Amino acid sequence: MERPGPGSGSSFPALIRKKRDGETLRDEEIRHFVRAVTRGGLQEGQMGAMLMAIRLRGMDPDETLTLTREMVVSGRVLEWPDSWQRLLVDKHSTGGVGDKVSLPLAPALAACGCKVPMISGRGLGHTGGTLDKLESVPGFNISQSSEQMRSILECVGCCIVGQSEDLVPADKVLYGLRDVTATIDSLPLITASILSKKAAEKVSALVLDVKFGSAALYTSLESARTLAQSLVSVGSQLGICTVAMLSKMDGPLGQRVGHSLEVLEALQCLEGQGPADLHQLVTTLGGSLLWQCGEAGSVGQGAARIAATLADGSALGKFQAMLQAQGVEAGVARALCTGTEEQRYQVLGRARAQEELPAAQDGTVQRVEALPIALVLHELGAGRTQKGQPINHLVGAELLVTVGQRVAKGSPWIRIHYDTPELSNDQRQTLQGALVLAGSEPFLPSCKVAEVVLPQGSRTLEELSEEQGLGSSQELLCSA
Repeated sequence: MERPGPGSGSSFPALIRKKRDGETLRDEEIRHFVRAVTRGGLQEGQMGAMLMAIRLRGMDPDETLTLTREMVVSGRVLEWPDSWQRLLVDKHSTGGVGDKVSLPLAPALAACGCKVPMISGRGLGHTGGTLDKLESVPGFNISQSSEQMRSILECVGCCIVGQSEDLVPADKVLYGLRDVTATIDSLPLITASILSKKAAEKVSALVLDVKFGSAALYTSLESARTLAQSLVSVGSQLGICTVAMLSKMDGPLGQRVGHSLEVLEALQCLEGQGPADLHQLVTTLGGSLLWQCGEAGSVGQGAARIAATLADGSALGKFQAMLQAQGVEAGVARALCTGTEEQRYQVLGRARAQEELPAAQDGTVQRVEALPIALVLHELGAGRTQKGQPINHLVGAELLVTVGQRVAKGSPWIRIHYDTPELSNDQRQTLQGALVLAGSEPFLPSCKVAEVVLPQGSRTLEELSEEQGLGSSQELLCSA
């Protein structure tokens, strides 16, 4: 077992005990812990004990900042041309059901002149991963070296890749342990995990989509706000202009859930079509990034620029170029990006069976619960229960109704795509419970984004738009 270096003054069991008892760890103690994790000098039980101590006792803002900084320097930090610096941007989501935002957002930002070195993850549990969605495209290669990433950014402007072995290796170790030690929801550990990777990307601006609701990591707005405030504070202190959007995750985002089905819906969005909630979130997050990096005078102006790239085909062109740059054959990329929906299905494939479920009664859709749908799809093979487990990219669901819509008894409201295992009666019953109807009049659903968290505090989108209209927008980011 490795021991702390000079100046730390404690053995690792003593450091674990110190945090277990609620004391504050000094910078050098955190530094030696991260270095030992990276070098393999600790027993797995010791690392798990420290993670649990942090989960139960927490870390103050200074400890969290130090942990994040030390994780950044545990591996390689990406380097980019100086001329790119202001334009290097990225987005991170805390995860949800149907969350395919990254697929249209990265190319839309590239079409606006930004450089987007997006390092994404896989799905675990009930949430889907961006890398899993893209790997449903034949030939797409998520493994790109830093040199290959630079080349793609030069030619295309965006790439979506997996985390390499030499980028924040301490996070790779700790993330795997967090999942098996029930510490995945620790605020300082989440903050350090997310921001260490973004800081290693050397981005200048970052927008965070922090989900809350029944299908999110944090179910309440208050707990999501606390995480967002931690992320914005630490991100700003790392020199990244950081903004967080708090968005609702009770129902699925968009109308399709499942890897290949979400690629199809992302392509609709890239054509300026598709579900309104997906379009709104893509343009809002992208608009914020354009504002943050100085390419737009306000979030609203930035959102209009993002929407224009979706409408005029320039974002779709960037997506097609990214597919080819990351290994997809030109003919396949062309069929996906310019073909009909049937031609797209020919590329991606289709599950053996599709089954529609009928509404049990008349009513207006109050909500469609995302979590039961995601759990059934997980059981049907769309998700994994352990790292490295294969998944079925063709399993998924299409919502045939929207929130606020009036439906008649017996009309189909969801279509399930599956291979084997078969859809069981218990699963049908679970799915039927996800559709919540009432006798109210039809209505328009509310905006997904509930709040915007800035270095200077939280605001609604309406309040932010009003302030930016009064010319105070740059002051809002002055401490970032």
